[in-house]
Amino acid sequence: MNPVYHQAKFINSSPHLSNTPPDQGLEVAFAGRSNAGKSSAINTLTRQNGLARISKTPGRTQMLNFFEINERQRFVDLPGYGYAKVPLAVKKKWHELMETYLTSRKSLCAIILVMDVRHPLTEFDWQMIEWCEHTGLPLHILLTKADKLNYGAAKNTLLQVQKELKDASFPVTLQLFSALKKTGIDEVHFALDQLFSPADQDQSEISTPS
Repeated sequence: MNPVYHQAKFINSSPHLSNTPPDQGLEVAFAGRSNAGKSSAINTLTRQNGLARISKTPGRTQMLNFFEINERQRFVDLPGYGYAKVPLAVKKKWHELMETYLTSRKSLCAIILVMDVRHPLTEFDWQMIEWCEHTGLPLHILLTKADKLNYGAAKNTLLQVQKELKDASFPVTLQLFSALKKTGIDEVHFALDQLFSPADQDQSEISTPS
């Protein structure tokens, strides 16, 4: 477990890129459907229950939320997508904000894609995977809410998703995770250590411990 991530602190929220931290250093962005457990994952891996806001109503993350790890590293919580009961125009605005961030943010070095282990590889998930493949950006997948399934079923889902992505032409790793049971935290920290490594590192060597 890397305690550096426990030092994370909220910087700001922004509905556009004009009011974001300077585009320098390294950022790992968390993406996922509105009910996949992004905020819970961020809170769990930083050991701060109130760092990322959690709501009983999916889709409350409507802006880019920035969290500082240290002067060179940040987390970014992207707007949840695909579930929230909001007007189509609002969903379109979220999508445009994400697209602008993903295509123009120079400090973005990797994506952590959060999927509910019971409902993996949705249309949105594939869009993010294909975008990472197009750009070559490293991707680490969290199959969250693993406590909702018995270990055998959760492991089978992990293997199925792994099989779907076996021919990927870009760096991609995946793991099971449970915010409730606090399982998979060490693996996330290990992955983050690799993702935040200098850009000249051979990203093809990224892996998580068994």
